[in-house]
Amino acid sequence: MIVELISVGTELLLGNIVNTNAAFLAGQCALLGLSMYHQSVVGDNEERLAETIQTALDRSDIVILSGGLGPTQDDITKETAAKVLNIPLVEDVHSRERIEEYFKNSQFKIITDNNWKQAQVPEGCIVVDNKNGTAPGIIMEKNGKSVILLPGPPNELIPMFKNDIFPYLNKLQPEIIYSVMVKICGLGESYVETKIVDLIDNQTNPTIATYAKTGEVHLRVTARASDDKEAKKLVKPVIKELKTRFGEHIYSTDENTTLEETIIALLKEKNLTLTTAESCTGGLLAARLTNVSGVSEVFKQGFVTYSNRAKRKLLDVKKNTLKIFGAVSEKTAKEMAKNGAFVTGSDVCVSITGLAGPNGGTQEKPVGLVYIACCYNNTITVKEFHFKGERNKIRELATVNALTLLRECILSNSDREKNAKEKTEKI
Repeated sequence: MIVELISVGTELLLGNIVNTNAAFLAGQCALLGLSMYHQSVVGDNEERLAETIQTALDRSDIVILSGGLGPTQDDITKETAAKVLNIPLVEDVHSRERIEEYFKNSQFKIITDNNWKQAQVPEGCIVVDNKNGTAPGIIMEKNGKSVILLPGPPNELIPMFKNDIFPYLNKLQPEIIYSVMVKICGLGESYVETKIVDLIDNQTNPTIATYAKTGEVHLRVTARASDDKEAKKLVKPVIKELKTRFGEHIYSTDENTTLEETIIALLKEKNLTLTTAESCTGGLLAARLTNVSGVSEVFKQGFVTYSNRAKRKLLDVKKNTLKIFGAVSEKTAKEMAKNGAFVTGSDVCVSITGLAGPNGGTQEKPVGLVYIACCYNNTITVKEFHFKGERNKIRELATVNALTLLRECILSNSDREKNAKEKTEKI
């Protein structure tokens, strides 16, 4: 079945409010297995709203509208939708009682006359109680089409959809959609797509969709089936094949797990401690790591050494290193990582130094040049990067690539230590 979203509100058109409702509803419709080809945003204008609703009805089976159900004069969604469907409005006694009860239990005891507007509903519709506000949700069914009206505030819309609208739609569309997000770091989008082009060309069910993130690539594997068990069965061999092709570059198959969370888990598993030493990123790396609950078990300290003096004083970077090679150099990145680990007694230290711009670049060292080093038990790995983009983009890319290098170093050194131990045991 085809579903279409219409978000109502002039404030959305003007950019005064971010349209988070559309993102939420689109995700929920995808879970239900509904096909969505169009979304619209329309202001509080009856003529344009009526035109938008009619267009949606002409090409979709289900139309979901959010916003414009309140008591004020510019709340016209219900009235306009009912007019398009040629359904009269009548008072719903149950909704009126709920509005009275809501005000009785709120700090606003006086009910103004315009609030009774919310008790007017299209005749014969399904009224959905709003447990977090006054405007009820509405479901109108006519000529094989369903028009669903939801309140605009997210704290009202989200629970109403989950508790009432999702089950209603699930009956209309009994098939379910099951997705697994495969998260990849350390590889570019074009390379990843090249490695799976044969899978994409031959896909039917499940399907694979590629999403480029900052410094990462995510692959959503989606199956359509009659139930969860069958859908998971369809997805499983595809996930297995992706793991074969990308190996340790896959850091998670959980949509809600971040790269930094997997790194903190690795550090805990290996009983390792960590320090960060940053220049151009100004603490972004430490901030991402310390967003993870329980990071205090492994994270010892974070240095932000923006100036040369700070690099010398806090990280003991040699004066000659800075003079001869410069603050943005492989040599400086190595010393920052090695000395950061030494002064804090950490097992691992990651350092970042670079030119985030927009000023300060030269032909020899252009804006976007970044060196990232990782010291793991006195073994130092350093990488040179040439990032493109404005200042914040460069800093974000440097941060995520530092996380990727940190993860690579933990995994590769752990493998070496394991192999060395196995050889020792054989001897």
